[in-house]
Amino acid sequence: MIYVFPALLIAVIAGVLAFLLAYLGKKLAVKKDERIDKVKDCLAGANCGGCGYAGCSAFAEALVKGETTLDKCSATDVESKTEIAKVLGVDVGDTTRTVAVVHCMGGDACGVKYNYKGYYSCESEALLVGGNKSCAFGCLGLGTCKSACPYDAISIDSGVAKVDYKKCRSCGACVVKCPKLLIDRIPATAKVYVACSSHCKGKDVIGACKKGCIGCTKCAKVCPNGAITMQENLPVIDYAKCTGCGLCKDSCPRKCILSFPLDK
Repeated sequence: MIYVFPALLIAVIAGVLAFLLAYLGKKLAVKKDERIDKVKDCLAGANCGGCGYAGCSAFAEALVKGETTLDKCSATDVESKTEIAKVLGVDVGDTTRTVAVVHCMGGDACGVKYNYKGYYSCESEALLVGGNKSCAFGCLGLGTCKSACPYDAISIDSGVAKVDYKKCRSCGACVVKCPKLLIDRIPATAKVYVACSSHCKGKDVIGACKKGCIGCTKCAKVCPNGAITMQENLPVIDYAKCTGCGLCKDSCPRKCILSFPLDK
């Protein structure tokens, strides 16, 4: 009998504590906004990180909290974005479709400074004096962007990355991963783009790459709509003004302005 009372006391205390824990668990529980799952289900689900968040779940939570906007995700289609906007009661925002392009066409046509023997990654090679390309702005061609693409839209051709616009969802994963900052997103309706990123003077470009832009300004001068401006020896296209006439492409002596999306 001497053990009965202590045992009962312990049982009563345990019961009280269990009740308190259960009560406080419900009382103090952080309620999850049910809209988060609804928004997440509408997203592309690539978890590419192009939006700046760790994945679609984190992005969905940020959307519900009002910490970001729908236009940060390019991988989700217009219909799904419209559904998300209805759930959140916000404006769908800019729905212009974009596609990634690589602003370089050097590859094997670009000289090399040394033979790289390290880990097969553009990021690793770039740590060694910017990579082995003679052009400081050239694509290293080791496929870090290709590995990052969740849609298998990037291939390496003749030493330079190329995007399959039919597969590209413009998620931005490749944009974030490129250590040379060569990948950008342009409107899917664009007719031309500049396939070079060099800001060097013409003489230096000629010595480094057979295909690089030499900053001759012919494309800017011939454009009838003022859609091209020269910025640090490199033409920049204003797609709001560009009509796709093709005069810039025809006038380029280095042929580094390409038709989009059909040039190979």
